Amino acid sequence: MKRLTRRDFLKASALGMGAVAISTGLAGCVLDSDDDRSIRFTHGVASGDPLADGVILWTRAEPSGNRSKPVNVGWEIATDEGFTNTIHTGTAQASEAHDFTVKVDVRRLAPGQSYFYRFVTPGSASPVGMTRTLPEGSVDSVRLAVVSCANYPAGYFNVYREISLQDDLDAVVHLGDYIYEYSSDSSSYAAADAEALGRTFPDDNNLELIELEDYRRRYGIYRNDEHLQALHRKLPFIVVWDDHEVANDTWKDGAENHNEGEGDFTARKLNALQAWFEWMPVRPVLDGSDEAIFRTFRFGNLVDLHMLDTRVIGRDQQLDYQDYLTATGLDAARFTADVGSENRTLLGAEQLLWLQATMGYSSATWQVLGQQVLMGRMNLPAELLLAIATGQLDGVAANLAELAQLKGRALAGDPTLTPEELARINTVAPYNLDAWDGYQYEREVVLGTAKALNKNLVVLAGDTHNAWGSNLKDIQGDQIGVEFATSSVSSPGLEDYLGLTDETIAGAEQGIGLLVDDLDYLNLNQRGYMVVTFTPEEARADWHFVDTIKSREYAPDNARSASRRVLPGPGNRSILPTT
Repeated sequence: MKRLTRRDFLKASALGMGAVAISTGLAGCVLDSDDDRSIRFTHGVASGDPLADGVILWTRAEPSGNRSKPVNVGWEIATDEGFTNTIHTGTAQASEAHDFTVKVDVRRLAPGQSYFYRFVTPGSASPVGMTRTLPEGSVDSVRLAVVSCANYPAGYFNVYREISLQDDLDAVVHLGDYIYEYSSDSSSYAAADAEALGRTFPDDNNLELIELEDYRRRYGIYRNDEHLQALHRKLPFIVVWDDHEVANDTWKDGAENHNEGEGDFTARKLNALQAWFEWMPVRPVLDGSDEAIFRTFRFGNLVDLHMLDTRVIGRDQQLDYQDYLTATGLDAARFTADVGSENRTLLGAEQLLWLQATMGYSSATWQVLGQQVLMGRMNLPAELLLAIATGQLDGVAANLAELAQLKGRALAGDPTLTPEELARINTVAPYNLDAWDGYQYEREVVLGTAKALNKNLVVLAGDTHNAWGSNLKDIQGDQIGVEFATSSVSSPGLEDYLGLTDETIAGAEQGIGLLVDDLDYLNLNQRGYMVVTFTPEEARADWHFVDTIKSREYAPDNARSASRRVLPGPGNRSILPTT
């Protein structure tokens, strides 16, 4: 199988970027008034990849009639919503070769400022969008909404709507699974209610995504959603992909959901990434640059947000407990050697060296990693993991409660616990081998880097569809930083996988909270988002949830919202309750 190279990334990025226009000031709009086609801005507007002096603007301009002829599209950027003080204008082309998407890289903007923008043709205009540049110098506060995992057939994007109603955010950080590659048939993942909700895909896009046009159409369906469009109009996005932008459990040379008969995986991956670059408001990968999709966003002297790719560039194939099961149980020695191997990588050598160097150069108060999968240790009793790995889920809730009771007695110093009972709770293994737990050596390298540089580390994560707050400790047990992980926009979480009910959720949350040593907070069954607020004095995570995604009529579930914080400096850097 052909391995995806940096040249392949450059190719996918260039194809997806299209004829990007760079705007540095007033250039006028050169439009074709003789074009008799009607032009529709079918998917709204978006902005992203903000810098202190620039931002990417995005739209899609689809013509009626002749699609082989490009469309001339003008843009306008102003300091006011009425566009009385327009500071940038220009023209770009939308063509069929790039799915009629348009991107403008606007430069020479002022730092820390809000702007309004729109796209125009002789007979039409796009909705007006708002965007914002990054601040420079001394910064008092940064507020970021963090989201992940939006499954269209699973339910409505009420979470996106909730974020769009807020007026005090600087950007949206999307940690991936912006789309899913599955069909919307009732037997497909999370799609049991799709027909009843009116969230099915049309016939020309209701098979698993393989070809470029498949991925393009799926992005189009997602971006027709009114709540997602509203959020894109309101705030700039800082994005990175996860696995479902390609296929479930992607790694550098394959994926769990790429099967025999589905063609060459590298070709599929390039199709997926081209569509991603076309539809996302991101800059292209530039030849000669040290960065690929991994890149840093600097919010003055307060926050350096390092966006990482833990999926496509460097990830080795995930380990599988099934490969270590023998007639007498788990081959623990072989598994331990493999999971801790120095040769297993999640980031890849290039990205890891870039991260270490970038953190070393940074003088910002907070070093923030925006990435996909959980870094916190999620060790659970081996007997529980064995039941899950072998599909014996009927008794999981009861087994979890029993083990949690034993752990509670141990924490209380109960002297009556037998050696066999202690062995049951002390014989542990990582729950999620698709996360950093499956790449333990490289996690130690990242934590060791933050420790050696004396950095205040905050890791943001998504992927699991549940909310988590964890202390990050190295192998010696030293406290290095914290992880704040967001729930999903609509994808089901552990409550679905483990078959938990309303009656068993609270007990399961309490049990897992007891059994996982470094875990401070969790929510196992609700959809929502996270707002992280950084000041010189603290970093704070606020988890917000909605009461349903199965109806357009919903409400914020304030009863289950939660907050945690961390203080900077040696001797701090562990999760604390908010005051």
